[in-house]
Amino acid sequence: MNRANESSSKEFILLGFSDKPWLQTPLLVLLLASYATTIFGNVSIMMVCILDPKLHTPMYFFFTNLSILDLCYTTSTIPHMLKNICQNKKTISYGGCVAQLIIFLALGATECLLLAVTSFDRYVAICRPLRYMTAFSWLTGFSNSVLQSSLTLNMPRCGHQEVDHFFCEVPALLKLSCADTKPIVSELFFFSVLILLIPVTLILISYGFIAQAVLRIRSAEGRRKAFGTCGSHMVVVSLFFGTGIYMYLQPPSSTSKDWGKMVSLFYGIFTPMLNPLIYSLRNKDMKEAFKSNAEDIFSFAKKNLL
Repeated sequence: MNRANESSSKEFILLGFSDKPWLQTPLLVLLLASYATTIFGNVSIMMVCILDPKLHTPMYFFFTNLSILDLCYTTSTIPHMLKNICQNKKTISYGGCVAQLIIFLALGATECLLLAVTSFDRYVAICRPLRYMTAFSWLTGFSNSVLQSSLTLNMPRCGHQEVDHFFCEVPALLKLSCADTKPIVSELFFFSVLILLIPVTLILISYGFIAQAVLRIRSAEGRRKAFGTCGSHMVVVSLFFGTGIYMYLQPPSSTSKDWGKMVSLFYGIFTPMLNPLIYSLRNKDMKEAFKSNAEDIFSFAKKNLL
């Protein structure tokens, strides 16, 4: 590690919206509500997929993986954000920042790959069987995180400690550097293309094939059901990839600092909250499973969440 990073053993200051104190209370309420919804929704999906034998299929195996991922994803940032909002001194230790950066990047990249894998699986589910490559998605996500985190954290900061963000994220940490960041930005851009643009391109291609396959179905009811199975996934893809591409595929200096914070809140907090709502409300099998296992789910919630 460069000598200029003498502050690495100290704390970082997370500014967030500290220049807008009137936003602290609304943000606290919003985070509490979204985190509680995320926990209840994703735990419910995991329990339903495990308890109901009808849901022991590849698609619901994906739902379970995505729910586990979303729980860890939000837990890597929200609890510390809530703590800082309630305190006058908004800090995070260097070790905590490193852990947060690695986990947040790893789970975000893994979600990108899982969404791409499941889109391809949706296509072959209509055309021919395919098993999930979930382990590959997790391994690639964590490998990408280690690379991006190492590149970012090894940039000299010359004692700068004020991170203009709610949590430790690559674009915000790069702004602390006192050296030329163009080479590192180019390298990180390359990794972001691999994790964001390539998966979203594969998703669009897969759904192009899906559309062709569905249009060959003679029954109008069959076409409606086939398109319906893909609807929830496309909503998640639009929300997650749209905000992620905005944040990571443009130079840090070109992003409005306040708008960038809001975008990161959306893909880091609100999308994981919306995932279980989208799946449960748009999926007939899931809704039936919720009804039949409602007692077990609410019993768990009452015991562990209230």
